[in-house]
Amino acid sequence: MKTRLRRWYWSATRPAGIPLEYTGQPLEKLLGFLIVVVFLAFYLGLANLILTFVSLAVFAEYTFAYVISAIVIAPLWFFAQYRARRYVLARTRWRSIRFGLEPGAWGYARRALLGWVGVLLTLGLSHPALRFQLEKYRNDRTFYGNHRLHQGGHKTMLYPAFVHLLIGVFFSAGSLLASLESGQEGIAMMMVVSVPWALFGLVYYIVEGRRILAAHLTTGAMSLVPRPRVLKVLHIYIVGNLFRVSAAVLILMITGFLFLAAAAVLSGGFEFLTEMNPDEMAEDVFLTMPAWITGALGLISYFLLFLVWSALTHAFLTFPIWRHYAETLQIDGLEELEQITQRGRDEFAEAEGFAEALDVGAAI
Repeated sequence: MKTRLRRWYWSATRPAGIPLEYTGQPLEKLLGFLIVVVFLAFYLGLANLILTFVSLAVFAEYTFAYVISAIVIAPLWFFAQYRARRYVLARTRWRSIRFGLEPGAWGYARRALLGWVGVLLTLGLSHPALRFQLEKYRNDRTFYGNHRLHQGGHKTMLYPAFVHLLIGVFFSAGSLLASLESGQEGIAMMMVVSVPWALFGLVYYIVEGRRILAAHLTTGAMSLVPRPRVLKVLHIYIVGNLFRVSAAVLILMITGFLFLAAAAVLSGGFEFLTEMNPDEMAEDVFLTMPAWITGALGLISYFLLFLVWSALTHAFLTFPIWRHYAETLQIDGLEELEQITQRGRDEFAEAEGFAEALDVGAAI
């Protein structure tokens, strides 16, 4: 059994005997994260305080502060996306040849902001064009060794993959409007037909769009032939999310039991539950315990929930999906590899901390 697992791990992580290596260092990530934590603490503690004061003084509500805060943080989010990709590529090697990405984070952030304004104004219809333009901006600045990658195609080529999502959202909105007039029939139609169609359309748009973009990515004579299966990825999403939700529910149940056990110890046994009003039981149990116990249990539950959620995400979503993409990918023009030479190391004093703090998926 151990031999089989070893062979499976080797074949899944190093296909065809060609290692894909990641050389990022924990200290780089920690340093980057700490730098950004200091910045965000200053921003959240000072800028948001000023915005909240102005919002309450002028408008007598918090909405203005929320909107301005979101507008200010949006460029940093896109900036972090690009910088995170640059760091990950700089620490990734295939056949011992480094990848790289040219600087251009603020240019990416500017294009992303303007593009998302267009997406909002067109009610989402311009998203395929924006997705292509942003991917082209990043891929045209990406290097493998001394070879620059090129994203071919045009900005309308993702619209066929967008059709299912568009239809699903259209019928969901129509069903919602119908439910306001006809009651339960519109809601039933939305739950049974339109919402599942929209969710399938979202997965189809993600997978098929990624396939189309990868199929038009070249460097010299080398090109990709991706063949991911939408239904396979959909199955991974469904099973993986079922496991994640089940784990979250289990953690909440364990937390509830710990609260009851702590209250029972303080009250001399579980008999006190029979004397409580069921409608007020949670509040009564909470009030019977010292603050340090409730705080400790809350802190443990918080970290346990997020650690388990993150671990299950990697185990049941990230790794299976990456493995499927790798197993269904073919590279043509491998003779071009003989012409590729090593590039210099892109030095980073620290990893992109904004990426971790703002959760843009840069941990891997």
